[in-house]
Amino acid sequence: QVQLVESGGGLVQAGDSLRLSCAASSGRTFSSYAMGWFRQAPGKEREFVAAISWRGRTTYYTDSVKGRFTISRDNAKSTQYLQMNSLKPEDTAVYYCAARSFGDARTTITAYDYWGQGTQVTVSS
Repeated sequence: QVQLVESGGGLVQAGDSLRLSCAASSGRTFSSYAMGWFRQAPGKEREFVAAISWRGRTTYYTDSVKGRFTISRDNAKSTQYLQMNSLKPEDTAVYYCAARSFGDARTTITAYDYWGQGTQVTVSS
């Protein structure tokens, strides 16, 4: 079982930056989990944003955030991050942290076993 707690969301203007954090607590070593970020905008389905493998050597991004967002992790702190730069109004959503019980990163919702409660990111134009 893994408990995930996101933080760092907020209201920003277009072009600004935010860094989301996701702190994990688990009876199992954090580094054994691949991690991901997903988001859900009002009236839309939850979608993949970024994923990172257990040692951080493999990362994936959805096309719309490539070059603007960076996923990373600090296994010693049991925390993953999402650095979001050049934010756009279309990035507005609730952002969810997710953990996968295997070390390889995946891009599909069903590949993840544990989810946080989400943190709101709002980008004004």
